[in-house]
Amino acid sequence: MNKTTDGACTCHGLPYVDLLLRKSKVVREGERALSIRAQEDRGRAWADEHGYCVRKVWKENLSAWSDVKRPKYDAAMAAVMDGEVPCLWVYALDRFSRKGAEAVVPILGKARVIFDYERLDSMDERDRRWIIDRAENAREYSQRLSHNVRGTKARQRTEGRWLSKAPFGLVVVPGTRKLVPDLTPYMCTVADRREVTPWEIVQRVFKAISEGVSSRALTRQLNGEGLRTGTGVPWRADAVRAIIIHPVYEGWLTHCPGGKAHRDRVPFLDAQGERIRVVTAETLPHMIPSELAERARRVLSGNQTISKIPPTPGRAVRALTSRMRCASCKSAMTLEGTSYACSRYGDGAEACTDPAFVNRKAIERYVVQTWSERLHSTDDNDPLLVAVADRWHALTRPEESQEIADARAELKAAQTKLDKFHADDANDFYAGRSARYRIPHKTAAESRISKAEKRLAELVGNGGRVDLSFLLSGRGEAYWYTADARMQRDLLGIAIDTVTVAKSPGRGQRFNGNARVTIAWATPEGDEPEADEFERAA
Repeated sequence: MNKTTDGACTCHGLPYVDLLLRKSKVVREGERALSIRAQEDRGRAWADEHGYCVRKVWKENLSAWSDVKRPKYDAAMAAVMDGEVPCLWVYALDRFSRKGAEAVVPILGKARVIFDYERLDSMDERDRRWIIDRAENAREYSQRLSHNVRGTKARQRTEGRWLSKAPFGLVVVPGTRKLVPDLTPYMCTVADRREVTPWEIVQRVFKAISEGVSSRALTRQLNGEGLRTGTGVPWRADAVRAIIIHPVYEGWLTHCPGGKAHRDRVPFLDAQGERIRVVTAETLPHMIPSELAERARRVLSGNQTISKIPPTPGRAVRALTSRMRCASCKSAMTLEGTSYACSRYGDGAEACTDPAFVNRKAIERYVVQTWSERLHSTDDNDPLLVAVADRWHALTRPEESQEIADARAELKAAQTKLDKFHADDANDFYAGRSARYRIPHKTAAESRISKAEKRLAELVGNGGRVDLSFLLSGRGEAYWYTADARMQRDLLGIAIDTVTVAKSPGRGQRFNGNARVTIAWATPEGDEPEADEFERAA
């Protein structure tokens, strides 16, 4: 590379020229756009004809509109404006920019840019007005086209048409652009060789998550059975989440009001603030029920946990079996004869260093007495009382209890949704084109809270309250000794999670529960239990 006396770069005596090539990713119907390859051929032919040597080819495959970042364009412009290259060739003005005069005025008389199709040169005084006029014409064309496209899409959305590729498990009906479940056989089969469809997988995802299966556990199940996503790749937790949070599976038309900065899809609202269905009335009954979808979302977000009460029938009948823990190694203590012993006692190299042993009758007597006294000392603001009431209700009226748990979780999810709205509002999320969604989203979030509060009040007022006076009046211990073995176990379970026992300070010493026993009391659903003493020490 050589430089002339005026600083222009040359190649074998010829000045350099850069080529700026651009083609939009989306070619609209009726628009004939020259390919990148064809533009390059034209540029090289111009360079040969006018005595230039091509230095660099800048290629873009994106829009030239104002809100699009164009690093290749910026680099090409910097090179010609700074004198790094004496000339920049562009096929046509609309390939250069569609920002109008503001894009071309800075180069007029200062840097040489050739617009081949219009045969215009930015350094030619006679071409100045023509360049500005053509640039403004290109801008007006883009403005008009953008307006028409937005209007067409808005009309199609109000008609409930799906305008993009269908999500996994759904297909678009040609013509109407409505969505229907994808019932074609899935390309992979499960372990028993039974064929499945994408829609069956979607239904399975919602059902599993709503029942408390974690997204990671579900992906392991799906991948272990040879099932794949719509793109043929293994399932991931984020793919499961994308299905759960997508309102389209309930039949709603959706969009992303914040673009790439807000990827989660939300229901599309018309001018009246109403949601629009993207499925027909015949298809709607086959979509995911709204109750199942909301429950799955609450579980996935942590607003609802799946209660383990009531306990399923099993072999454990002793009052403290499975609740006893050794303070030294934190392992379970099992009943051996008349005593509970650390399960790692005498376990070879993994044996507990200070295994705990305690007489069954002594520990049961101490725990029952402490349990009864603790219940008797509760007041209306005691978290234990809330947990006991929930667990007793779940134990005695499981169907009603599940309804109340769902209602409480829905209220928590509704409050979270309103908090998110206020956070988005504070961050100017509803500015610009998204301003029309601000009031409808605020109204929807507040309405959801009102409905959840009303539903919870109805359930609590209609059998939701439980009578625990027989336990809170100080008669709990007496009642416990009159119950059968199963009821004794359940009574302790409504208030106690674990009983941790430390090793006796010496052989033959009298059992001292206050010194050796730590009880982890129940906490309301969703609250973190207070750490045991040995856990805090660790």
